[in-house]
Amino acid sequence: MSQNKLESVTHCIFDMDGLLLDTELLYSKAFNHITNRYGKEFTWEHKGKIMGMKTNASAQAVLEMLSIPLTVEEFGAELLQLYQELFPTANLMPGAERLLRHLKENKIPIALATSSNKENFELKTQRWTEIFNLFDHKVLGSSDPEVVNGKPAPDIFLIAAKRFSDNPEPSKCLVFEDAPNGVEAALNAGMQVVMVPDPLLPKHYIKNPTLIINSLEEFKPEMFGLPPFKT
Repeated sequence: MSQNKLESVTHCIFDMDGLLLDTELLYSKAFNHITNRYGKEFTWEHKGKIMGMKTNASAQAVLEMLSIPLTVEEFGAELLQLYQELFPTANLMPGAERLLRHLKENKIPIALATSSNKENFELKTQRWTEIFNLFDHKVLGSSDPEVVNGKPAPDIFLIAAKRFSDNPEPSKCLVFEDAPNGVEAALNAGMQVVMVPDPLLPKHYIKNPTLIINSLEEFKPEMFGLPPFKT
């Protein structure tokens, strides 16, 4: 657990993929299903670059990095079919439900800020609607007209903050992220960020989050002035 100086916050904003839902393996499976046909392997080195990007931008980046002779539309259509069967199997990450319920019970405003589009969001969360209904609001980056630039631009987090009924200062918002692009986006938005990186993420992608933990189970809300868990 490494940390910088921690400031008290009043609002929390959560990424989804790889943070609340265990989807990263499903993405890798879908991408490799296609890239392997061209003798190419989609690895964590590639994944680290695109995690958190909007849907089309990440597809474009993979096609370029691996020189796959498909258009973004062709790649996207094929991925969508694979997602239909893979995404509904997604499980919650350890500690996710406990933390969200705790914040909700203590009346801490919480928002979701995911680069997913509406279709993929619904596929991934269909078994967990009760948990995702805990959020005060959700920003689905790839479907939201206000989110012009994807992560690492700060747009999605600034919009998520602005949509809280009391419109808090960015410095009062704490972001939870697993992706390098997401961490950068949160810092660009002037927010503190807790990073829960995948153990397989190459270390050189980890750049100066406010706090790094191995799992949401390790998070101690009181470190940021939030109500502690009941023991």
